[in-house]
Amino acid sequence: MIYITGDTHIPVDISKLNSKRFPDQKNLSKNDLLIICGDFGGVWNNDNEEIDWRKWLEQKRFTTLFIDGNHENFKLLNEFEIVDFHGGKAHKISNSIYHLMRGQIYEIDGKRIFTFGGASSHDKEYRTKDKNWWEEELPSNQELETAISNFEVNEWNVDCIITHGAPSSVQEKISLKYSKDILTDFFEEIKNKTTFTKWFFGHYHIDVEIDDKFYCVFNNIEKLF
Repeated sequence: MIYITGDTHIPVDISKLNSKRFPDQKNLSKNDLLIICGDFGGVWNNDNEEIDWRKWLEQKRFTTLFIDGNHENFKLLNEFEIVDFHGGKAHKISNSIYHLMRGQIYEIDGKRIFTFGGASSHDKEYRTKDKNWWEEELPSNQELETAISNFEVNEWNVDCIITHGAPSSVQEKISLKYSKDILTDFFEEIKNKTTFTKWFFGHYHIDVEIDDKFYCVFNNIEKLF
């Protein structure tokens, strides 16, 4: 099984993964996956509380995957080992926690899943660079090129797309307070060029289905396939 949910902001919104709010987990195994759509919060400063939360996830019956959001410590995240994971590259945080990297396409149970984290922080004027805000929240040219290259290999055809932010035109339907940027415009290009069935994203802290292909997730835990 593959499940997907929104931002966890450890420790603020991680409780959605307890057994009461996510009862399906009682029947899962480490072969089953739960994907978090960014702002994981579990790789922030490596303090004791954070490590305890990662141990809590390790004890769960499923494997935890996450893409990066905008509120991530990218310097710390990039210190973790890069491993091969279901045909793509991932940071191995622990034995059953992995960061799905930008521009990768993973093949899981016969399904091709494209991932690309990051987004613009609308609160960055209240944050300090390299302390609780990082420029790497928006992609490098190399990350964009990796995404394009992997799409070309797969003939611009995947089953599912998972991002933190949404394409520009989809974002406008959610709220006009979010401005488009290089990443939302890049997602707009992908939207117009790629064949896909479902696109999931977090970031906006709501649960809503848009245009029958686009799903914003926050508190809900959905079955991906």
